[in-house]
Amino acid sequence: MGGIGEIVLNGQLLAAVPIALAAGIVSFLSPCVLPLVPGYLGYIGGFVEASADAAEERRHRRRLVFGVLLFIAGFTLVFVTFNLLAGVAGAWFNAYGDAITRVLGLVLIVMGLVFIGQFTFLQRTIKPSWRPATGLAGAPLLGVVFGLGWTPCIGPTLAVVLTLSADSGSVWRSVLLGLAYCIGLGIPFLLVALGFGWVTGSLAFVRRHIRAINIIGGSLLIAIGLLMLSGLWTIWMYELQAVISGFVPAI
Repeated sequence: MGGIGEIVLNGQLLAAVPIALAAGIVSFLSPCVLPLVPGYLGYIGGFVEASADAAEERRHRRRLVFGVLLFIAGFTLVFVTFNLLAGVAGAWFNAYGDAITRVLGLVLIVMGLVFIGQFTFLQRTIKPSWRPATGLAGAPLLGVVFGLGWTPCIGPTLAVVLTLSADSGSVWRSVLLGLAYCIGLGIPFLLVALGFGWVTGSLAFVRRHIRAINIIGGSLLIAIGLLMLSGLWTIWMYELQAVISGFVPAI
């Protein structure tokens, strides 16, 4: 099996995609994104008047969902580009893969400490003075601004995906990981825009327990970093690849 099959069934990728998805969700739940969600949605779709009838509310909902999809496309362009560059760098320095994996593991440990609440000077946003237009026309540009301006704040979770992309040493795998991260980050935005009641309740629960979520998320980052720093991550990925290689012919 070659080509796309080797990419999809790569052991490292199969382990990394769920991590990238989870990293995207955790980024959405971070203190620098979650509290601002109503503002993002209002900026994209506007606010419907209380006196609006059911038909007008449905039109507003459809407009909001489409705008959120454009917003997601905007930050997807940014984050996939970041991962593409990480994959290129990883492929370029593939000969030093083991040393790079250990260094990246150390970076993840630091990012985990940042996520828990240490080194707070690393958790900040860059807010450009330029603002895109409101509504659908500005939604993709708002996504780009979000991707660029909020990268330092969501850096600890984004660093996981960038690290896995660089460690993969493959441009296409890094793109897939970037897309997985954006799916994890974008789906909650879309669920909120769709107006599901259970989503509102879930977000209220998250806000009440945000500190515990940060500690758990940071601890997972540190655990992955320790695995990479010790070399166990590489060993496990090779073992997983061997299991997959032995299983595929039997399918």
